[in-house]
Amino acid sequence: MSLESINADVWGIWFLIGAALVFFMQCGFAMVETGFTRAKNAGNIIMKNLMDFCIGTVVFMLLGSSLMLAEDYVMGLIGVPNLNLFTDFSSFDAKGFVFNLVFCATAATIVSGAMAERTKFATYCIYSGIISAVVYPIEAGWVWNAKGWLCEMGYIDFAGSSAIHMVGGITAFIGAAMLGARIGKYERDKNGKVVKVNAIPGHSLTLGALGCFILWFGWYGFNGAACTTLNDGVGSMAAVFLTTTIAPAVASCVTMILTWIKDGKPDVSMTLNASLAGLVGITAGCASMDAIGATAVGVVSGVLVVVAVEFIDKKLHVDDPVGAVAVHAVNGMWGTIACGLFAVDGGLFYGGGFRQLGVQFLGVLAIAVYTSVVMGVVFYVLKKTIGLRVSKEEEIGGLDSYEHGLASAYAGFNMNERISLGSGEVSVSKAIPVEIIDDVVASDVKLTKIQIICNESRFASLKDEMNKIGVTGMTVAKVMGCGIQKGKDKYYRGVKVDMDLLPKVQVDIVVAKVPVKDVVNAAKKALYTGNIGDGKIFIYDCENAVKVRTGEMGYDAMQGEE
Repeated sequence: MSLESINADVWGIWFLIGAALVFFMQCGFAMVETGFTRAKNAGNIIMKNLMDFCIGTVVFMLLGSSLMLAEDYVMGLIGVPNLNLFTDFSSFDAKGFVFNLVFCATAATIVSGAMAERTKFATYCIYSGIISAVVYPIEAGWVWNAKGWLCEMGYIDFAGSSAIHMVGGITAFIGAAMLGARIGKYERDKNGKVVKVNAIPGHSLTLGALGCFILWFGWYGFNGAACTTLNDGVGSMAAVFLTTTIAPAVASCVTMILTWIKDGKPDVSMTLNASLAGLVGITAGCASMDAIGATAVGVVSGVLVVVAVEFIDKKLHVDDPVGAVAVHAVNGMWGTIACGLFAVDGGLFYGGGFRQLGVQFLGVLAIAVYTSVVMGVVFYVLKKTIGLRVSKEEEIGGLDSYEHGLASAYAGFNMNERISLGSGEVSVSKAIPVEIIDDVVASDVKLTKIQIICNESRFASLKDEMNKIGVTGMTVAKVMGCGIQKGKDKYYRGVKVDMDLLPKVQVDIVVAKVPVKDVVNAAKKALYTGNIGDGKIFIYDCENAVKVRTGEMGYDAMQGEE
């Protein structure tokens, strides 16, 4: 079934739906970057992802679209700007503008995660405008404008492994390197040499995983929207959907197995990165490869993302919190070059010789050099003028607070929030009718505080046992800690966490009427498994207790309303 054999309007609708799917990927990027970083910067990251698209729309409308989509091209390098959007709106290609705009925003937003948690918001906004105005439009015009020099050479990058992802990834590397690492990421000796790499885990793998699934879903529009046939073999929409599924799935399996063997456990965050790496890798060749080529791309992407994340972190000491450089720059290069190997029409392994491979290398090199030079100059100028990085105080306190005036992006969890229960106030004398006599205890019964540290899984059993012996009051908190064994060895994105603090439950009980021995025996019964980590029980003398509502003290304060 070809494009000409059905109503072209149907394909136009699908093309715009594809653009909407690519726009929805902004949500995916926001969730990945938020989840893989700390909660104190969540609002800042959301704001940057929003403004990438909004600022990008303005500058792409004013300049970028003309540089990329112009009919008049200078030596195949750059379009001659026009303002047809404003001067000839009735005949303007609105469909092509919208589609290329959402791609432009994707290139810009890749950088947000690598520069997260320490970048000035104003500086980031300036960067976002520049990459959308002149960096992406010019090199993307080389690739996709019919008069672009790479397009005329037969360069293959169907949906943007190099034109979008590699550009964003290279820019992310330059920005992160010029910024420097987050406070506490690397420990250095007196000569400035890095002697230890510390893991800084993100605050929500749940958000990170949600973002990855959203991106994968949106990628079907990213890769498939420009297809012109439905199911006619390589290059058809069905085939593109297939290769777009195979590569990330294979990459994820490879990374899971690799980290399992290397670290003893399958790494969750790295495997999530691998799914994105496979998607980036297949984006260039999704319409020119078959299932074998997509599988090969996925296998290499799954290995590359692990090697690149660890090399950039441990060897180059460039702090990239979300792995954007490894996912987008490294796998963007690989996926584009792989077209010269696995393209069914012209690939080296399919009898096409070395020509296509040479064109792919040339295009990757040209785009990489152009991006590196322009963005290197941009970041250098910004660093020397308004500055790239926030102060130490702002970084430690969190960008949500200092850059946006947010107490927390998770306001419901802000323990410092003041809650008003009404406009009236009740005096202490009326609220507590009982006369309080200083230094007098209501009874001579001894109070004892029992603190129990246990596994979360045993808390329900502990609570049941306490109820059985008459303990009706307890304070419970989720804590992190470790005993003599210092927890278990754990790796986060390939970096070993030396002393692992495990999640535990801390239960505080003060007893007067119930014998301490009964509480201890009941706790041991509920918590014992015979394994390391069953927990500990601490017993303290408690000097006094005061019931705030009534003013009762000591033993009386511990009793109910009988």
